[in-house]
Amino acid sequence: MRIKALWIGVLSLSLLGCVTTQTTQSGLVGIERQQMFMVSQSEMIEGSEQAYAQVLQKAQEENKLNKDSATLARLQRIMQDLIPHTAQFRAEAINWDWQVNLISEDTLNAWIMPGGRIMFYTGLIHKLALSDDEVAAIMGHEMAHDLREHARERASQAQMTQLGLGLVGQLAGVDGMSLDLAATVINVAVLLPFSRVHEVEADRIGIELAARAGYDPAAAVGIWQRMAALSTGGSTPEFLSTHPSYDSRIKDLTEYAKRLQPTYEQAKAARKTGE
Repeated sequence: MRIKALWIGVLSLSLLGCVTTQTTQSGLVGIERQQMFMVSQSEMIEGSEQAYAQVLQKAQEENKLNKDSATLARLQRIMQDLIPHTAQFRAEAINWDWQVNLISEDTLNAWIMPGGRIMFYTGLIHKLALSDDEVAAIMGHEMAHDLREHARERASQAQMTQLGLGLVGQLAGVDGMSLDLAATVINVAVLLPFSRVHEVEADRIGIELAARAGYDPAAAVGIWQRMAALSTGGSTPEFLSTHPSYDSRIKDLTEYAKRLQPTYEQAKAARKTGE
């Protein structure tokens, strides 16, 4: 009974330590979901600094880091175009230490770590023959993950899951194998749906950032059409995937790109006037 009471107390204190907040302004795309955090952003940024440095070091040792200077300069230019518009979602974000680096690998990927540390892979840019508009959509997508603090939210969810599983294990007296199964169920039923929400939020905010900077938001649709074409059979069904299906993603991006067309046209005209 003492162990049960202890676990209940730990979980209760942890829940009291949670912070529920809206990390960003809603923007034109209307992101208004409340988020719950147990991990501090300062902890996330501290960890990402170390992790990002390790990735850079490894890529440098393998002679893969920033070898394509023209493509790196292109990425940096597009990032700088988008940064001022992050203030539409978070005023302080324009002062973040945004960075982008490039690894020469055939990988079709890009990612971001907390604190604005972005990585692109040459395979994503060259295999898909990305235009500047398309790069801006992907860059905006990665920046949106950080604006919304999705990594921090996922870390908080994982921490809550571990606390919950520990409590279940103590109360029910289940063994490690049963807890592994319970973790799998929680992962599919709780964590994965949130991950799909994260991707949709990043898609929508990402193309708004692009549109505000004068890049065509509709370009994002072409990316996923080509990704779908490259995908072979046997892709994971959406209901068991951490990402939306290609079809639903294309449909959502098409809808929101139409909403953002006036913003894009206005920004594009302003850029031309300023040239």
